[in-house]
Amino acid sequence: MKIKLLAAAALLTLTGCATPVETQLTLAPKAVPSSIVAPSGSEINITSRDLRSAQFVAIVDSGRDRVKPVQSQQNLRVLLEDVITDQLRAQGYTADISSPVSLRIDIMEAMTRVNDSAVNHGIDTKVQLQLVVEAPYGRLVKRYSGHATDEGVMSASIQDMENSMNQVIEAILADIAADDQLHDYLQGKI
Repeated sequence: MKIKLLAAAALLTLTGCATPVETQLTLAPKAVPSSIVAPSGSEINITSRDLRSAQFVAIVDSGRDRVKPVQSQQNLRVLLEDVITDQLRAQGYTADISSPVSLRIDIMEAMTRVNDSAVNHGIDTKVQLQLVVEAPYGRLVKRYSGHATDEGVMSASIQDMENSMNQVIEAILADIAADDQLHDYLQGKI
């Protein structure tokens, strides 16, 4: 009996070692400070949707039909909703699900494309978010886009892909933080 248990444990251990670990990106964009401050009592109901057709955030093309999708360790929708909520809180807004003013974050595109070879790489990152504000006084739809390219020697690292995606997202967050029209609408100044 002990020998069978030892054999089963050894088999499980070897199987675990043979399983390849999936490469995943760790995205960590930071909320961007803003000089726009909401008046006291500005409440928003914040929701989000991921409208992308594929849930991976990167595609690595190593040539000769070796294309590999790469996932994010975090749920991108939840990550962006949390970062934008934190950013709006820092500007004086309060997140409240019973607020008559709602802000919906739609992820339209978020993709890093990597063309990789043994001697060089190219990284092309595109992100597009749509913010939809619905309030008793009307509706506002705004789109924010960011794009970055990078080239380097050798193969692209996971960190290269993470940095590219984080930088593009942070550029979009800066645009959102500085958007007077958006903040005026959120505060009812139409």
